[in-house]
Amino acid sequence: MNSNLKALQKFELEENDLLAEVLEGLQREQKQLPCKLFYDARGSSLFDQICELAEYYPTRTEMEIMNKYIDEISAFLRNKCLLVELGSGSSKKIRLLLDHLEEPAGYVPVDISEEHLMMAVTSLAKDYPKLKIIPVHADYTKAFELPSLSLPWSHKVIYYPGSSIGNFTLSEATIFLKRIAKLAGRTGGLLIGVDLKKDKNVLETAYNDKNGITAQFNLNILSRINRELDADFDLDQWRHFAFYNSDEGRIEMHLISCKNQYAHIDNTELFFRMGESILTEYSYKYTLEEFERLVSNLFKVDHVWTDEERKFSVQYLSVR
Repeated sequence: MNSNLKALQKFELEENDLLAEVLEGLQREQKQLPCKLFYDARGSSLFDQICELAEYYPTRTEMEIMNKYIDEISAFLRNKCLLVELGSGSSKKIRLLLDHLEEPAGYVPVDISEEHLMMAVTSLAKDYPKLKIIPVHADYTKAFELPSLSLPWSHKVIYYPGSSIGNFTLSEATIFLKRIAKLAGRTGGLLIGVDLKKDKNVLETAYNDKNGITAQFNLNILSRINRELDADFDLDQWRHFAFYNSDEGRIEMHLISCKNQYAHIDNTELFFRMGESILTEYSYKYTLEEFERLVSNLFKVDHVWTDEERKFSVQYLSVR
């Protein structure tokens, strides 16, 4: 192991907790699964492929913004910051920041997929031999603690790229943002990606790519439950469905049952009607004003960067 790569810190979700969470969700009137289940090793790999698709504008547009304004963005992060990335995945986006920051104190990538995380940080440690890297395997949507850090950092910046804040309902997002503010501390900040409201066709095309990669990504959630919870979902009898709910301002991603069928998890039998859906993801879209109202009690919006078409935004917020 490279000397700058510290030992993995683990805050694992217990299997019994996962079982209870899955069963509770699948016994609601609107059956539901937590979207964090997407990100096992295969799901994380599929998501990396989604990010490269022509239809999927968020990653491409976010990187255009980051590349165009990287000097300004880096200036807001300041020297000696400890970077904590939530949902680090393949850690591709962080490289642009690391290349432009002066004397970052360290990097703490947090991800729910241990295998994907370790592959990414091993590569990063080789490419940035002077950077202290402390990987954390955790479900960052729940409370977790940063490991003890013997680093001379001046302030913390939480980096939350992509549009993952949209996966939370408004009430869930408020609770989550409170945790981030606490994690960052009084002198800290948050660099966050926020997807913006736009034409419905653009949104729906992004979540229904012609190559079916998003469909595979969605179905992989059942494959993971089969493997980890000894369930027996027949993947051939489910189909991907995603649409924009204009009233709620969100993309909804579902799995639709192709027939009347049963599935078994542990000792529980579940019945699904033909056409019944399992909700697997929300992805809320915001106007800049809506997002500022959402964070206003916790953060001050210091700066917003957008693309020319205002499809996406990168925002720097300071803790109030």
